[in-house]
Amino acid sequence: MENLVERDAKVVWHPFTQMKLSPFSLPIRKAEGCMLYGEKDKVYIDAVSSWWVNVHGHGHPYIAKAIYDQYLKIEHSIFAGFTHEPAVKLSEKLLSVAPENMARVFFSDNGSTAVEVGIKMCLQYWFNHSNPKLCLIGLEDAYHGDTFGAMSVSGRGPFNAPFESLLFDVEFIPAPVPGDEEKSKAALNAILSRRNDVAAFIFEPLVMGAGGMKMYSPEILDELMDICKENEVLCIADEVMTGIGRTGKMFATQHLRNQPDVMTVSKGITGGSMPLGLTLASEAIYEAFLSDDKMKAFFHGHSYTGNPLACAASIASLELFEIENTFDKIEKINAKHQDFAKKLQSYSCVENIRIQGTIVAFDLRSEENTSYFNSIRDQAYNYFIDQGVLLRPLGNVIYILPPYSIDEPILDQVYSTIFSFLDKV
Repeated sequence: MENLVERDAKVVWHPFTQMKLSPFSLPIRKAEGCMLYGEKDKVYIDAVSSWWVNVHGHGHPYIAKAIYDQYLKIEHSIFAGFTHEPAVKLSEKLLSVAPENMARVFFSDNGSTAVEVGIKMCLQYWFNHSNPKLCLIGLEDAYHGDTFGAMSVSGRGPFNAPFESLLFDVEFIPAPVPGDEEKSKAALNAILSRRNDVAAFIFEPLVMGAGGMKMYSPEILDELMDICKENEVLCIADEVMTGIGRTGKMFATQHLRNQPDVMTVSKGITGGSMPLGLTLASEAIYEAFLSDDKMKAFFHGHSYTGNPLACAASIASLELFEIENTFDKIEKINAKHQDFAKKLQSYSCVENIRIQGTIVAFDLRSEENTSYFNSIRDQAYNYFIDQGVLLRPLGNVIYILPPYSIDEPILDQVYSTIFSFLDKV
């Protein structure tokens, strides 16, 4: 009788995977806390929060009960012309912890669609004001998702090369990482000096995830946003990864003095239990769509928009931040990362150590350029998996992004595994 891995290899197509080279996937039969349980008693520490979505640990009973109780009431209904308590309550609760100028919540179903919604909101904002602007500005090496609008505002590279001719035109500026701040500002000013049709600037605030966990300061982002506001350019903060506590505050933009016009939320919003995308907008953005002219409405939606189960999970997850003093846990993880970073400094193969909230990352020195396709990636990934730790290096960039519920001894085990790999390197 075929096992699960063999059955999977015959019928499933996995994401971000060259199936000819990696036809077999690791089976997971159970997850609890920060642990993933495979076959033959194999256990893995989930040190990347299962692609950055898990917040309070796997299988949290509080979230599970909220989903179960909601299913017995209503599992889903159409959201156009209808509403329900979980969607309204989630919107109220989310706006109460979001940047102060956020006023409205639009529902979709994942990070990419939340970004698509944000882009469309900003483009139609100018269209509804009879001042159509079609240009967007993004950061080089950014990642905003895999749908066409999200790919268009992401850094161009191997992932989207097959679709290059179909992506709409976007202006890119260098990421304002340490050493490139002035270059980034100069590039933004140069674009705005020659174009008056820039609709919006989109960015991952403070941490650029899939682009290599690149980090930059709140101060430089505030300066870039100042320039945008002076030139009537809207600002879209992609908080899909950075939101829900990852950077030490509920949202990364809360480290800033400026506030975005539009903000995208997904990944951790449901505690990592099910898909949900949200796009938050200021009242000024929302009011641009209010009209006696039906053609100025926002014609966007998904079959599972406002799904009550995902809303119930999100409400429960936000409540857990208060019930379990989650930000105290976040502070402890950050302190542990600081100690870990000090020890990393003794390794000559390590450079560019950086920390933001619960995220710690560093580069392995390499003759190859820093890249997602750096050959050391597979060597590191396989070593960590063999040691029972799930880490997914971004090329030669190694990072830890754990669930907030991770115990200190388990986090120490993650650190020790990385040190043992570095000793071998």
